[in-house]
Amino acid sequence: MHIQWYPGHMTKAMRTMQESLKTADCVIYVLDARAVLSSRNPAFDKMIAGMPVLYVFNKCDMVERADLAAWEKYYRERGLQCVSVNSTSGKFRAEVISKLLLLNKPLTDKYKAKGVNKTVRAMVAGVPNTGKSTLINCLCAGKRAATGNRPGVTRGKQWVSLSAGIELLDTPGTLPPAFEDQTRAVRLAMIGSVREEVLDVTELGLEAIKFFAMRNYMPFAARYGLDSLSGEPLEIMDKIAQKRGYLLGRDAYDEERAARAVLDDLRKLRLGKVMLDKVEEIDAKQS
Repeated sequence: MHIQWYPGHMTKAMRTMQESLKTADCVIYVLDARAVLSSRNPAFDKMIAGMPVLYVFNKCDMVERADLAAWEKYYRERGLQCVSVNSTSGKFRAEVISKLLLLNKPLTDKYKAKGVNKTVRAMVAGVPNTGKSTLINCLCAGKRAATGNRPGVTRGKQWVSLSAGIELLDTPGTLPPAFEDQTRAVRLAMIGSVREEVLDVTELGLEAIKFFAMRNYMPFAARYGLDSLSGEPLEIMDKIAQKRGYLLGRDAYDEERAARAVLDDLRKLRLGKVMLDKVEEIDAKQS
C-alpha cells in the first residue's frame, strides 16, 4: 500500500512552527515509544537543526523495557538527551522538568551571570497522536491543552506556563510532506498517527499481519488460535476471519472486519507490548 497524508493545516502548522522557533530556546520532541524511528519527521528535524532538543519517548508503558533501553542507549551514545515517559502518569513530571532545565543550563547560567532569571521557552512537537498535549498537561499538573486519542486534535498556537520557570508551546502534530520511506508511513498508520479516513484499512491490516509474520511473533498466532504464521498475509487474514466468524457469506470472509480487529488488538496491547521500530533495524541497514 502507499500512504500519503499532508492536509493543508499541516502546511500552515509547519510555517507557524518555523516562525515560533525564533522565540523558543529549545524543543521537546515527543516520539511514540512503539515507533521511535518512524515518529521522527525529517522535515522538522531539518528545521530544528542546531537547537537544544529533549527527545521524549512517550507511551513507554506500551513497550518492553529492554527494547526501549536499547533506544535510550542509541541516543545517548550520540550525545542526544532523551527520557522515557508515560505522559498519563504524573510520576514522570519531575524527571522531564529536571532534564529540560539541565539541557538549558548553559543558557540560564549565562543570564544568571547578568542577574537575570531566564524563563526557558520550549516548543513541544511531534507527529500526530504521540501525546504532546497529554505531556503538557502532565507537566502542568492539570489540564491545560486539548487532548484526544486521534490525530489532529491540536490546531492552534497555545503557550502554557509552568511554575518551574518554563513556558511550553503546544503545536499541531505534523507528518512529513512526503513519505520517502513507506515502511515508516505504514508503522505510523498502525499506531494511529494517520487518519483512518485516508487509509485502506484492509491493506493496512495485511501490512500488520505481514509485520508479525516476518518476526514470527507467536503471541499474535496465539491471539487468533493459529498454529503458525506461515503463508501469505491474505491467507492468514482469512484464517483470522474464519476463526472469529467474520463472514460475508458461505465462502466469503469479511477481511475489513478482520483487519480492524488486528489493528485494534495491536493498539490496545491485546497482542502484548509490541515495539515496531527496533535499533537492530538501523544497525542492519548500516552494515
